[in-house]
Amino acid sequence: MPSEVQVLKAHVSINVRKVERSIDFYRKMLGIEPSKVRTGYAKFDVQNPPLNLALNEVPSLADAGALSHLGLQVSSTDDVLAFRTRWAEAGLITRDEMQTDCCYATQDKTWVHDPDGNEWEAFVVLHDNLPEVKLAAACCGGPAPKAVDACCVKDADAKTAGKSGCGCSSAASA
Repeated sequence: MPSEVQVLKAHVSINVRKVERSIDFYRKMLGIEPSKVRTGYAKFDVQNPPLNLALNEVPSLADAGALSHLGLQVSSTDDVLAFRTRWAEAGLITRDEMQTDCCYATQDKTWVHDPDGNEWEAFVVLHDNLPEVKLAAACCGGPAPKAVDACCVKDADAKTAGKSGCGCSSAASA
C-alpha cells in the first residue's frame, strides 16, 4: 500500500440469512447501534477498532461464498478477557484459546459465532514463532495435512484437525 494513503477503517462485508437477527447479534458483540439500516442491509461504523462492518442479506449462503473467520486484534490478554466478559454478559457463547500456537505466533484469543456461523475472534499476539516451530501448514483458513494439528479450520476439516472449529495446540474452553 502506498505510504501516502491513510487507511481510516478496515471494511468487512458479511453475507447473512436474516439481517434483523444479525443486527441483534452485532449490537451485542460490538456494543453499539448500526449507523445505517435498510431493507436487507445494515452497517456498523465501529470506532475502536476502526471498522466498517456491512451486513448483506442473501437468499442462500450456499451460493454467496464462504468466509474463514474475522478478528479483532487487541493489545493485551486483559483486552481479550474484557471482550470475553462483555460478550458473555450480552448472552453470547464464547470459547477461549489461551497460549495457543496459530498463524506462526503464540496467541490468547476468545471466539464467538454469529447467527450464520461466521466466527469472530478477539486476539492478542504474545510473540511470533520462528518458522522452524512445528505449526499447522495451513493456518487460519485451509485444511491442514493429516500429519499436523490444524489451526483455524472449519468444522468440515475438523476430522483432519482432530477438533471441532478453530483450534490449535491448546484446549478450547467454553
